[in-house]
Amino acid sequence: MTDLSAFPITRRWPANDTSVIQLYSFPTPNGVKVSIALEEMGLPYEPHLVTLKDSDVKSPEFLSLNPNNKIPAIVDPNGPDGPIGIFESGAILLYLAEKSGKYLGETASDKAHITQWLMFQMGGLGPMLGQMGFFYKFAGKDIEDPRPRERYRDEAIRLLAVVDQQLEGKDWIVGDYSIADMAIAPWINALEFYGTKDAVGYHDLKNVPAYVERFFARPAVAKARRIPDPG
Repeated sequence: MTDLSAFPITRRWPANDTSVIQLYSFPTPNGVKVSIALEEMGLPYEPHLVTLKDSDVKSPEFLSLNPNNKIPAIVDPNGPDGPIGIFESGAILLYLAEKSGKYLGETASDKAHITQWLMFQMGGLGPMLGQMGFFYKFAGKDIEDPRPRERYRDEAIRLLAVVDQQLEGKDWIVGDYSIADMAIAPWINALEFYGTKDAVGYHDLKNVPAYVERFFARPAVAKARRIPDPG
């Protein structure tokens, strides 16, 4: 058994099996990226439910692993130079893909193209859809000025059109199924949660709806979408 005592997070969320990857997460679009990757790659792991409450994500134990107080984060007891902790979902996806040798393409060019679409999600699609959700579903909906809501709606429409075009004639974003899909599809699916499908013309998109359906039909994805189980 590996000694994980150097990671204070394990005092609040103890590991039952210190020989496997420890996942600290909640099933949001960012959170399920990593549980999906772990299931798809067949990497042994142990999930720990970290709620979005300040008492969890701003606790000293969680901040010791992720000073940005956001899920997900992992501790890998079998890192390249010994146990390693990693935060940021995109960084974790890249790490796991390289560790497993899966879902990052076959060539250096494949990896570069998959990485660029992963960054597209991290820098554009995720933040913009999240902000739109805030202005449609959460506290932002009470703001009378329509301009913030319209700004994020319009950018969401633009970004979804980019994805729709990229999927023309393809099942997946870049060649074969990859970590780019694990990042992008959960965020598009969040439109259902935010109640914004009609606002962005989701059902008028040619390729995106079938893509999301295809993604969530994968057995590993269907299993991972509620890991850790929020109860």
